[in-house]
Amino acid sequence: MLCRLFVPAILLVVASAKLSNHAYAADTLAKIKSTGEIRLGVRDASVPFSYLDQSQNYVGFSVDLCHKIVDKLKQTMPTLKVTNVAVTSANRIALVNNGNVDIECASTANSLDRQKQVGFSDATFVSHTRWMVKTDSGIKTAADLKGKTVVYTQGSNALGFAKEISEKNNLDLKFIPAHDHGESMLTLENGRAAAFIEDDILLAAKKADAKTPAAFTFLPESYNSLYYGLMFAKDDPAFKKVVDDTLISLMASGEFAQIYKKWFEDPIPPRGIKLDFPMSNDLKERVKAPSDKVPA
Repeated sequence: MLCRLFVPAILLVVASAKLSNHAYAADTLAKIKSTGEIRLGVRDASVPFSYLDQSQNYVGFSVDLCHKIVDKLKQTMPTLKVTNVAVTSANRIALVNNGNVDIECASTANSLDRQKQVGFSDATFVSHTRWMVKTDSGIKTAADLKGKTVVYTQGSNALGFAKEISEKNNLDLKFIPAHDHGESMLTLENGRAAAFIEDDILLAAKKADAKTPAAFTFLPESYNSLYYGLMFAKDDPAFKKVVDDTLISLMASGEFAQIYKKWFEDPIPPRGIKLDFPMSNDLKERVKAPSDKVPA
C-alpha cells in the first residue's frame, strides 16, 4: 500500500518540477509586451559595432541590426519604448541573465561555453584573434613577444587564447587587464604593454582611429574563427525566432550587405575614418546559409 502511494507522490514532484522549470523559463517577448519597453545592451567604444558618436548617440553595425528587430516588434507594439543600457565585456552576460538587458547589440563572440549561459542569434560577423603591436617595436612575430607584457580587455575571449598561445609556445607572457578596448589601446600606445590581443576587426577599428594609424601593425599570426551574434536570454525560442527571422530577411534581401558596407567600408562617425574591411568569405557563407553554429 505504501509503495502504491509513494509512486504517485514521486510523479507529482516530477510534474511540479517540470511546471516550475517552465514557469521560470525566459520569455523576453512577454516581458517586453508587459513593460512596453525593450532594453538594448550597447557599448561605448566597440567600433564599428556599438559605440558613441559625436552627439553621444549609440551607433554601429550591431545597433542598426537591433533597431531592425525593434522595427519588427513595433509592427505589433507600435508604442514600444527603446532603452539603451551600457554594458562592458565584463558585465554583459550578467546583465542579460538578470534581465537588465533584453538583447545585447555589440561584438560578442558565440561559443559553446557561453551557450551554457546565454542564447545567440545567427552569426552576424566572423572575426579572427590577432596581435597588434607598435610598428617601431621591433616585434615581427608572436615569438618575439617571449617574456613580454601584453594587454587584453576584461571579459574578452582573448585572454584565454593568449594564455593558450603562451603555454603552447613557451612565451611566458605577462598580462594586463583593461576596462575596455580604448584603455587596452592606450596601454599599448604608452608602452605599458608590448602587444594588444583582440578580434581583428576591433583592433582594426582602434588602429584606424589612432592619431597615427601607421604607428601600429598586426603580427602575421591569426588564430581561430569567432562567430559574433546578438546575445539574449538562454532557452527563449520565441524571442530567438523573431531575432533570427529578422536577420534572415535582411540577408536575403541584400539589406544586410548594405548595412555591413555602411559600417565596415564607408566613412563612419565621428571622424569619417574608413576601416576598409570588406566582408570575409566566412561571413558571406553565413549570409547565404544563416546559422548560429560554432566550432567545437
